[in-house]
Amino acid sequence: MERKKICIIGGGASGLMAAIMAAREGGEVTLLEHNEKTGKKLLATGNGRCNLTNTCQEPSCYHSLSGNLAWEILQGFSFQDTIRFFSQIGVYTKNREGYLYPASMQASSVRDLLEMEARYRKVKIKCKEHVKDIKKEGEGFLVVTETWSYPADKVILAAGSRASAIQGADGSGYELAKNLGHSLIPPLPALVPLKGKGNWFSKWAGVRTEGRVSLLAENHIFDQAQGEIQLTDYGVSGIPVFQVSGRAVRLREEGLKVTLLLDFLPDFDREGLAAFLRARQEQCPYKSVKQLLIGLLPEKLAEALMTGKPDISKLAEKIKEFPIEITGGKSYEQAQVCSGGVPLSEVYSDTLESRKVPGLYLAGEILDTDGICGGYNLQWAWTTGALAGRSAARNIRKTLQERS
Repeated sequence: MERKKICIIGGGASGLMAAIMAAREGGEVTLLEHNEKTGKKLLATGNGRCNLTNTCQEPSCYHSLSGNLAWEILQGFSFQDTIRFFSQIGVYTKNREGYLYPASMQASSVRDLLEMEARYRKVKIKCKEHVKDIKKEGEGFLVVTETWSYPADKVILAAGSRASAIQGADGSGYELAKNLGHSLIPPLPALVPLKGKGNWFSKWAGVRTEGRVSLLAENHIFDQAQGEIQLTDYGVSGIPVFQVSGRAVRLREEGLKVTLLLDFLPDFDREGLAAFLRARQEQCPYKSVKQLLIGLLPEKLAEALMTGKPDISKLAEKIKEFPIEITGGKSYEQAQVCSGGVPLSEVYSDTLESRKVPGLYLAGEILDTDGICGGYNLQWAWTTGALAGRSAARNIRKTLQERS
């Protein structure tokens, strides 16, 4: 039986996974990467340690405008499948409270082992190849770069998003998908610091403190997260801010007023905190209201909260529900991923083959799904890459009757 020629566009996490899986299924695979080497963005994940996946997998960990389709897709290649795969290629994982890392704690070892496996499977890796066009030719394709043209029976588009300061993260895959007839939910920065309205942020810049963030729009709390908040001269950052940022930026883009409510002492309720502060005042009557916060909050944060005439009830309210009107996210270069992309309704959830272009598959960030921090975006990359690679090589294509 003649081997299927499969061309993969993008040598990131999803592209490398797709290449390996397609080659294991007997495909003749060529991978095109426009950087000088594969996996450049992968090298930066987890601050260079590469948080591969997470043992806690729930639908709420993944955001998409396509409802439950993301979770349905993720069942096709689970985090257990991911662990088995990496064990096979030589990555021993460490479990840190559900966050899985390579034992080396080096993202480079993950990238290197993926590329080793791909080359062992006879994947042709072509770097510095920027794809300009994908032409449909009969039952197949012609992938056109700035220097060459690659004929293919199947194409897997795994070109990533605009997020990241790494050279090559230009979002060019979106245009390739649009030119082939796919629609696009406008990509926006996600897992990104948020900018606030006001000119007083310099008062608390540099403070890191534990707290909870709540995303408020139209009198509804859309999301919440807790952890270390970083207070900056433009607004807020830190993991809990990242967790709600994608939705905040999207709501703001839709024209809604978006407010982030910061709770700097989540162990208390408002009434309990006010009572606690009054008790401290009774025990130490020589202290001012501001001095009551010594030992509770960082000094610069306490000073930022002490506007107007000090009053314990109002102070407790500020500490528990400090509002920041969000004006947007920082740039794509400072985002870890993007929300938006090709709607999941435009691919088959079991194979990731395009519903619009037979023989075209989509994987990774180009699809409309973004995960929270903690290995979820890489799990999405592994899952979609594996499904697309396997399906393209196996030529899994159900009849229209079977798909309906």
